Amino acid sequence: MAVVGSVCISASAVFVKLSGTNAGTAAFLRCALALVVLVPLTWRESRRAGPRARHHRMMDIGAGVLLGVDMVFWAASVLNVGAAVSTVLLNIQVVFFPLLARVVSGTPLSRRFLYLAPVMLLGVALAGGALGRAEPGSHPVAGVLYGTAAGLAYAGYLLLMRLGAERRHIVSPVCVSTAAAAATAAVMGGLWTGIDLDQGRAAWGWLVTLALVGQVLAWLFITSALPRLAPSVAASLLLLQPVMAFGLGTLIGERPTAIQAAGCVLVIAAVWYNSRATRPARTVRPTDGPAAGGTGT
Repeated sequence: MAVVGSVCISASAVFVKLSGTNAGTAAFLRCALALVVLVPLTWRESRRAGPRARHHRMMDIGAGVLLGVDMVFWAASVLNVGAAVSTVLLNIQVVFFPLLARVVSGTPLSRRFLYLAPVMLLGVALAGGALGRAEPGSHPVAGVLYGTAAGLAYAGYLLLMRLGAERRHIVSPVCVSTAAAAATAAVMGGLWTGIDLDQGRAAWGWLVTLALVGQVLAWLFITSALPRLAPSVAASLLLLQPVMAFGLGTLIGERPTAIQAAGCVLVIAAVWYNSRATRPARTVRPTDGPAAGGTGT
């Protein structure tokens, strides 16, 4: 589910760029249009599973505020440095997310993750072309700053969604956080870039696709997956997004360099190794060894 959600998100940067809208408009409409689908689904889920606990709803709202900040900054990064590099920059969350989980909830960091984090970040940078020459007409300094800010906000969003996750409610947290993100993007984007609703048919088509694929489908899958994964594993699987975005680019005529292809291989190998289940310790039965008749471990 995390991989499918990552596939949906990986196409989002392309949709933003093809829409031709500014950062505030793209972020706001991505969330506002998604609510058309999420609100009826949430109503149906609430009738079946009952209302969501108040403290969980507060987490959803807080997560949504961070998501709105993330989306505005990330859309600005897309427009400044392009879809591939901005997707790379967003994945600074691969380090922020487990660290925040350690600080907030005491989730331990695995030694494997500490060793592999630099390798994964290097692979992401290579895969997205972030270590190469800047694309003509881009603004790499501004794009890096916006992308890093987006990655930090994104990590906070993932953490709050994980802490508030439960099996009974999957759609409700996505809906509430999306509504909070729409409100945040409207305020932040309105003050920064303005919200332009006078778009052509092509732009509206890309924005609707962005909302349905990059918001509704992506976060329903990811929200379902997060509580079943350790923070470091979840962050690593979501790290596949820039590689997938790179692959989608090849379908529309882009051709990877040897260095970018090597980065893809490095990311996939690191993600696979970090996501391998740790072999469980052997259980000692009461009849094992001199402690027979005891409780075992």
